[in-house]
Amino acid sequence: MNVQDFVDAIVAFVRANEGWAGPVAFLVAFLESFCFLSILWPGTAILIGISALLAKSGVEMSIMGPAIIWAAVGGSLGYAVSYWIGLYYKDGIREIWPFSRNPAMVERGQEFFQKWGAIGVFFGHFFGPVRAVIPVIAGMYAVPQWQFQLANVTSAFIWAAGIIAPTYFGMSYLLK
Repeated sequence: MNVQDFVDAIVAFVRANEGWAGPVAFLVAFLESFCFLSILWPGTAILIGISALLAKSGVEMSIMGPAIIWAAVGGSLGYAVSYWIGLYYKDGIREIWPFSRNPAMVERGQEFFQKWGAIGVFFGHFFGPVRAVIPVIAGMYAVPQWQFQLANVTSAFIWAAGIIAPTYFGMSYLLK
């Protein structure tokens, strides 16, 4: 099964079970933002597919708002768990897959974080290549919890709305 087949299977599930759009968006966003899985998980493509599908099927905006909230909460929780993993393991994170196989990921994350500081947590949600490591690095550096969570939650809501809403409204407009 290739990535496209996997994305199609999840989108087909939501097509058949529209009431599950929110919980599926939560799970997809959580996995997209979780440090170890976000490297392999095509979460953005799945969220775009779900959003386009819902627009095409004529689902009202009243379902899109909750889907955005579900995705934002999933994304922020994935980041928070990743932060706590970095906080717990500190430099030992380098010994855990996938970082043990690609130590450059940690170095790139450290460079990004040193350049941007706590605002890097905010930007991390928007840049796929660093999304997997920014919250872990923030935990390694023991960024204060309130700074991390403020940047995390704020950016997760903007990220979720930025993926779901434009696709939904764009498809709704094109299908009129």
